[in-house]
Amino acid sequence: MTVGYFMWVIAGLGNPGSRYSRTRHNIGFMVTEEIACRYGIDLKEKQEKYKIGRGSIDSEHILLIEPLIYMNRSGFVVRDILDKHNVQPENLIVIHDDLDMEIGKIKIRKKSSSGGHKGVESIIQNISSKDFIRVKIGIGRDKEIAAEDYVLKRFRKDEVFLIKATIKRASDAVTSIIVDGPEKAMNLFNKSE
Repeated sequence: MTVGYFMWVIAGLGNPGSRYSRTRHNIGFMVTEEIACRYGIDLKEKQEKYKIGRGSIDSEHILLIEPLIYMNRSGFVVRDILDKHNVQPENLIVIHDDLDMEIGKIKIRKKSSSGGHKGVESIIQNISSKDFIRVKIGIGRDKEIAAEDYVLKRFRKDEVFLIKATIKRASDAVTSIIVDGPEKAMNLFNKSE
């Protein structure tokens, strides 16, 4: 494979294993799986620390990745992928959950802090840059449950329809970033702020 062949790296964040499958914290994985399905990308190739799929969106080459280590260590995998394929941070899109956003809401951010998200903080530390794009997906918050327990819960039955629609919309946001550019995508998807 030619170094630098892929223009974009799209990293969905989550935790590995069936125990965490479909939990709120794993919404990033759900979106990468939707993108893989939508664009016919095989996301089944497993390396030691990540799953990877190669494909394209509107003739732009992409790598879809899901780190297979705990979220707070995701940065090790992301750094290795960027280095291996000679991709700059500005061509990295990270998809992750956000406790402080209303469930179903989406925001695209560039060059921002981690906002307390351990996976994003790990990426910032490992690639020594905030200069990447984030697609943040609101998972809501239940103040009666500790945050670390809440994020590991599955979505309630009455939230499933909204979450399915949100996953599709987040996939649209990623497509727009790649096809239209980050600024236009932010104007389209952040306008309800």
